[in-house]
Amino acid sequence: MLNVILSSPWHLRQARLCLFGDRIGSLASFLVAQGYPRDSAQRKLRLVLALGHWLEAQHCGLAALNEAKVDAFLCARQRYRTIQRGDRTLLRWWLDQLRSRGDIPPPAKVTPSALDRALQAYTDYLVRERGLARRTVRQYRHCVRGFLTERFGRGNLRLSRLRQADTNQHFQRKSATLCPSTLHSLAAALRAYFTFLRLRGDLQTDLASGVPTVACWRLSTVPRFLQPAEVQQLLASCDQHTVKGQRDYTILLLLARLGLRAGEVVALRLEDLHWDVGEMLVRGKGQLHDRLPIPTDVGRALAGYLRHGRPGCSTRHVFVRLNAPHRKFACPSDISTIVRQAIDRAGLHPPCRGAHVLRHSLATHMLQRGASLAEIGEVLRHRAPTSTEHYSKVAIDALRTLAQPWPEEGL
Repeated sequence: MLNVILSSPWHLRQARLCLFGDRIGSLASFLVAQGYPRDSAQRKLRLVLALGHWLEAQHCGLAALNEAKVDAFLCARQRYRTIQRGDRTLLRWWLDQLRSRGDIPPPAKVTPSALDRALQAYTDYLVRERGLARRTVRQYRHCVRGFLTERFGRGNLRLSRLRQADTNQHFQRKSATLCPSTLHSLAAALRAYFTFLRLRGDLQTDLASGVPTVACWRLSTVPRFLQPAEVQQLLASCDQHTVKGQRDYTILLLLARLGLRAGEVVALRLEDLHWDVGEMLVRGKGQLHDRLPIPTDVGRALAGYLRHGRPGCSTRHVFVRLNAPHRKFACPSDISTIVRQAIDRAGLHPPCRGAHVLRHSLATHMLQRGASLAEIGEVLRHRAPTSTEHYSKVAIDALRTLAQPWPEEGL
């Protein structure tokens, strides 16, 4: 694959004679497989070759290559040339490849800090004892890290010195910048952490019961949604003659027609599409899997994207990034970004601009067309009827029948 990127015989000879030798061919194969344009692949390949020449000028062998050498090379290169985004990531990947081949020694073990050890013990408790989902564990860990860092700074973690005043002060500071739902998650994370510390014997007092209660009531808001004409306007904003338009249109159609969550769109894999029976497997919340029928328009959009729009890559996920390297979306917020871009193109101004607005819109339109809450719960795959009660607030005509007449006597 090296001759696909470097066409000049002189450059090919120089590449094979450098410190990395024939190992550079694996990098060329990776760049081609990931779909990098030729000019971008050439620049990345020359960056790695420059690293080899720099090591030779420093009289360093291949075995001396490590993270510190990479940082020193980038600092030296930045003096006369701008470092582009992704250079460090590429060189770190190259280090991993060389280590997997046994060409350079493994990295030196870094002794974890006291904070890291405390968080790891808490993580093991959440996973093994509580059985929480990975996303919840990551959120709880982040909350506890902020609390411990604020309380102890870079000093020693003396967990036995934690007091109720520490929790109150932390909440007072966080309440100035966080919304009630986020504060509610923070409270849950700290309660779980204080329970863990007491079970382990680090705390003698029950601090979990003293964590402030956040006023975040269920059903306290009205679902925010788009009108059917606005949903069609959103879909029409995608130029399906382009690869990006095909991909974005298919994603928006899945959100609008099937009510998928953003994370479920990210997790969708090629083997989840069962074309023979017209169904798809949805990897939902709480590691639950559901089968949904594929509507005709959704199936047509998926087939068109997979045949003509999806770039060739090794990942099995249905939706991938357009720019090389072609990988799956990093997180559900990437899907919300696609929705926001479509909202801007369509010239809409909804009160909510995330991916969930289309899920709310689907439920609201079903309710307005006469569907029951039980039917809406089946479509949205709610595990409890209480999860669907939220949408009863938008049934204005039905709610009017429950309103009591205003007393006119005594006015």
